Amino acid sequence: MTSRIALASLAAALLGATTLGAAASDLPSRKAAPSMTAIDPWSPWMIRGRALVVMPQESASLRAGGVPIVGGDVEISTSVVPELDITYFFTRNIAVELILGVTPHNVKGAGSLAGARIGSAWLLPPTLTLQYHFDPIGAFKPYVGAGINYTVFFDEKAKGGFNSFDLKDSFGFALQAGVDIMIDRHWGINFDVKKIFLEPKVKVNNGVITGKAKIDPWIFGTGVTYRF
Repeated sequence: MTSRIALASLAAALLGATTLGAAASDLPSRKAAPSMTAIDPWSPWMIRGRALVVMPQESASLRAGGVPIVGGDVEISTSVVPELDITYFFTRNIAVELILGVTPHNVKGAGSLAGARIGSAWLLPPTLTLQYHFDPIGAFKPYVGAGINYTVFFDEKAKGGFNSFDLKDSFGFALQAGVDIMIDRHWGINFDVKKIFLEPKVKVNNGVITGKAKIDPWIFGTGVTYRF
């Protein structure tokens, strides 16, 4: 009799545990709250690949044998080139951007030197800007910046009967404004404009002609943004 009572009690306990388990499985599960990382992922690194139109706003002050060339001026060709830039964000609003690319240009006379072919050169103008990125307006993320440029001139070639053409590497200032239009968290489209103030020294024919060439290019860029 005692064994029958014990078996009946065990069966009742098992039945109760099964019923409670089934009832618990029917209740809605309580998920863990998402972490802040999942809600708002953020990385300090961003890169862009852009196509640039480099449009010099040129003028020159030249001397021949120490005597000013009255009305002597230059024209510098526009160039279209690819460019890479790397951006690092110190905060969500403050960043620095390093711009890398090379541009080829032809130089010819203007004014009283019109028609004279002077030379050609390649420019390597790394530019570092400190930027302020405004809070986004939907997908639009505008920014402004200012910084410093150091232009290296290389592969200079004299033309038009001149036997040498040399441009001195120079520092300059840069201003910048642009916008990233984000397609998703990582990818976007960029539009950017810069003004670089650049005035290198120039020598032609081993110093027979000397002076300064004010290049001061506008740089218009568009391309693809990738945010890590």
